[in-house]
Amino acid sequence: MSLDPLAKRLLTMMAAASPRARGRPSVEARRQSLAKLMQFARTDAPDVTARDGMLPGRASELPYRLYTPANANERAPGFVFFHGGGLVAGGIATHDRIAAALAHATGCRLVSVDYRLAPEHKFPAAVDDAIAATEWVAREATSLGIDADRLVVGGDSAGATLATIVCQEAAQTAGLAIAAQCLICPVLDFEETSPSREAFAEGHLIDRVTIEADLADYLPDGIDTADPRVSPLRATRLTGLPTAIIHTAEYDPMRDEGNAYARKLLAAGVAVEHVCHDGMVHNFHAMGAILPQAQLVLSQIGEQVRRAVAR
Repeated sequence: MSLDPLAKRLLTMMAAASPRARGRPSVEARRQSLAKLMQFARTDAPDVTARDGMLPGRASELPYRLYTPANANERAPGFVFFHGGGLVAGGIATHDRIAAALAHATGCRLVSVDYRLAPEHKFPAAVDDAIAATEWVAREATSLGIDADRLVVGGDSAGATLATIVCQEAAQTAGLAIAAQCLICPVLDFEETSPSREAFAEGHLIDRVTIEADLADYLPDGIDTADPRVSPLRATRLTGLPTAIIHTAEYDPMRDEGNAYARKLLAAGVAVEHVCHDGMVHNFHAMGAILPQAQLVLSQIGEQVRRAVAR
């Protein structure tokens, strides 16, 4: 399918506003750019309330925001959410609308986690925080109003990277049960350059320069990019992983790795619901003010999560 006309218009506007000679963005410019992009998110979640708190991370306390739908039971399913932003940008504030929309759509009490960002905190800080946050939510489920037996872990873009790693690690650790993983436009492989990364390296919302800059800021020298904690597509032990809900986009540089992970999970006997959205670009789910498909995919995710945690 050809690029969606509204998505094409957005990309044209962004190209017109960008300098012709694209150099490596500074960390501050990267963070400001994501914050502006996330202003295109639209929330249809008037019934969701939120409260902030702190949870114990591996190195320090981490801020979190708990979203509760109005019709949530005393012990509702839980959703641990990790925001996107290349592991160098984003936070609770940038993804507030998306987190609220996911809580509304899924009926989950959703915990959005402010994990540590690079370059101030390089790998494996974000991974350690994501694992610690998930373990804390499971441990404190009762006080949070969450049913620990119906726990979903998910995220978008680089947040989906963390969610994938958390699920892979949990599968090897007794005591942490995850019912489902929800991966939206996941970033899963830095070891090889896929055809989609080549085809959409320029002019498709997130470009090669930005991806390479994020990785350079995130990884210390000498780290193997084939390490599954960096490139979770490279993991070889996938049997027993939780049900996977995976959404990719046709014109996303990361399309191929998300599609490949869905296939690998299926081959390992994992239940998978995978949709590759025609005509869409990276992060399309977070641009509901421009793309009608954003609201549609969030509703679809809601239905899929509800099925995955049904009792």
